[in-house]
Amino acid sequence: LASHTDLVRQLQARSVKREYFALVWGKPHVNGTVDAAMGRHPKERIKMAVSNHASAKPAVTHYKRLASGVLDGRPVSLLQCSLETGRTHQIRVHMASLGFSLVGDALYGKPHLAHIFPRQALHAKRLGLLHPDTLEDCEWEVDLADDFVALLARAGIEQEDWEPDED
Repeated sequence: LASHTDLVRQLQARSVKREYFALVWGKPHVNGTVDAAMGRHPKERIKMAVSNHASAKPAVTHYKRLASGVLDGRPVSLLQCSLETGRTHQIRVHMASLGFSLVGDALYGKPHLAHIFPRQALHAKRLGLLHPDTLEDCEWEVDLADDFVALLARAGIEQEDWEPDED
């Protein structure tokens, strides 16, 4: 219980570091921040949405474009996303609100293109937090799944290209 309480406190203090890779349709700015509160979608209760409603909670996503490519004749971009908050579907909702939905995301994105990839092209890359007992800085990093690597290669994005774009 003490560990759970401490982890909740770290999440509330926004000290937990969470980094994701996302492949999105289009080519967003090189980097940016989406600071848009989120709540339940007003009509589709299984969805979340950017909202001004009093019950909406703060949500902040920072992103950096690492590389761009082409998939099925359409531009795509590999983004590194860092979260200040951890709302349900946060990256999916924030990117879709900018017009850059995730590849494979039939719920928030382009359902007619969901056949390109059988799941959302989203990967939890890194997690960092303070150990609740020892207060040691802990960090875990996970390699991209093979299907995600294959999707990037299909888009013409190789690992050596994962450097921030300059334009």
